[in-house]
Formats: sequence, C-alpha cells, structure tokens
Amino acid sequence: VMDNVSVISMFTLSGISGTFSHRVALFLLTLLCYCVIWLVNLTIIVTIIMDKNLHDPMYIYLCNLCINGLYGTAGFYPKFLLDLLSTRHLISVPGCFLQGYMIHSSVCADLSLLALMAYDRYVAICRPLVYHSVMNTKRVVVYVFFAWITPFFLMSISTGTTVTSRFCGSHIPKIYCINLLISKLACSPSIAQVVFPAFNYTFYNAHAVFIVWTYFYLIKSCKASKENRNKFMQTCLPHLLTLVIFIGSVMFDLLYVRFGSKELSENVQNLMAIEFLVIPPIINPLIYGFKLTQLRKRIAHFLCCTGSVCRLKA
Repeated sequence: VMDNVSVISMFTLSGISGTFSHRVALFLLTLLCYCVIWLVNLTIIVTIIMDKNLHDPMYIYLCNLCINGLYGTAGFYPKFLLDLLSTRHLISVPGCFLQGYMIHSSVCADLSLLALMAYDRYVAICRPLVYHSVMNTKRVVVYVFFAWITPFFLMSISTGTTVTSRFCGSHIPKIYCINLLISKLACSPSIAQVVFPAFNYTFYNAHAVFIVWTYFYLIKSCKASKENRNKFMQTCLPHLLTLVIFIGSVMFDLLYVRFGSKELSENVQNLMAIEFLVIPPIINPLIYGFKLTQLRKRIAHFLCCTGSVCRLKA
C-alpha cells in the first residue's frame, strides 16, 4: 500500500466541473480580465519608473504593489485559462505547490506593502518634519526588500513542511491549489504543517491590525487640521479603499475555506475563491490612478505623448 501511496504525481482540481456549459464565454471573460490586469498595472509601473518626479516613497511602494499584483495573478490565470479549454483539470504535484506558493506569498507581500504604505502616510501626516530622514532612499530600499523577502521566506518554510509528505488523495476541491488543501491530502500530517501556517496567519493578521490601527489614528489626527484633512483625503483615501477591498476579498475566501458550507452552488464557491484575484489587481491601480493627482496627470501626459508620437509616425 505504501508503494501505491507514493506514486501520486498529479492532483485533480475539481472546482471547475459545473462551469462547463458557459466555458467559452467564461474563457473570454477571464482572458479579458487578465489583459485588463496587465494593462492597468503595467501602465502604473511604467509611468512611475519612467518619471523621476514619481520616485517618492509612496509611489515606489505603489509600483511594488502593482508588480505584486502581476506576480500573484500569474500564479492563477494562465493555469485557469488552460483548464477552461481542457476536459481534464490536472495539475502536477510540483505545479500545485508552485501555484499555492505564488498565491500565498503574493497575498502576504500585499499585506507587507500595504503596511508600509500605512506607515509612510502616518509619518508624512503626523511627523512631517522627520519624514525625509525616516523615508530616505536607503531606508525605502531596505523596507521594500523586507516586504518581499519575508513572505517568500515564510511561505518557503510553510510549503516545505508539506513538500516531503506522502499523499493519500489527489482531489483538491477548488479551482487552484492552496497549502491548506494540499496538506489535508497528506497521509500523516506533521505538527509542523499546523504550527508554521498558524504562525504565518498570526504574523500577517498582525499586519492587518497594524494597518487598520494606523488609519484610525490618522483619521483621528486629521480631524483637527484642515490641511491634514485635505492631505488625508488626497493620499490616504486610496490606501483605505485598497485596504478594505483587499482584506474583504481575502477574508471572504479564508473564512469560506475554513468554515464554508457545502450547500452553496459551485459557481458561488468559485466566485468567492477568485474574488481577491480579480477585484484588487484591477481596482487598486484604478483607485490610485484616478485619485492621486500627480500620478493621474503623468499617466495622461504619458498617454497623450504616446498618441502624438503615433500620429506623427502615421
């Protein structure tokens, strides 16, 4: 029996079976969605990189948030698009681990970057005199480095606890792989498979609490001064909207995976599962693009210049 156990080399993603009546429409809609994600995020990334006036800490963090949006969605969309065109929804065991790793680390990097953005706004509004010393280039590079390396490191350990397992099942009841569902397939789950994910949940929930507390503090501080109130509305409101959308989307899926009802239709389950891979990557760049005046003007200028060059060439 043990020999049979060790030969599982493919998992079946079973969350997609019921959506086949509309699969061509769903494929086109998903492809359009992925193209829009690339378009809006790439526009902001290129605009910030090309324009030296946008090399402030706030825009550097935003640029990294958009890069992370592209990284996380790359873990889901290409495989999902292939599955929509296929009748068998298989994924190799290493592929499943990679997909789970990319999606998890992207969510955690998002929280790291949103925490940095909250801290940046706190220093800019509540301690403006020390802003340039606290947020100098050297420190910003270090902050961004740790915002990326910490989730990658923690997720490597968390994934590593399951990689060496033998699997007694190959059925993943979702449209993509996540560590929790992979570890449930292990024949003999180890204590490490409980301890490390629990630590990661606690660590990143602390990020979320820190971010929420920072914005509550900022709202309280900004009531007193009209100048601060304007500054808050201009630069913090996009952060706050981003945060609410992101945490709402992720909590929705996390709570459902842990405590969800089997009575919900498969389509509703899938919609809940992909909400955080659809809404934040599209909405975040749009919120910042429209709300941050300097960035909006630069994008408009960038697009106008590109249009003028095209017309001249024509």
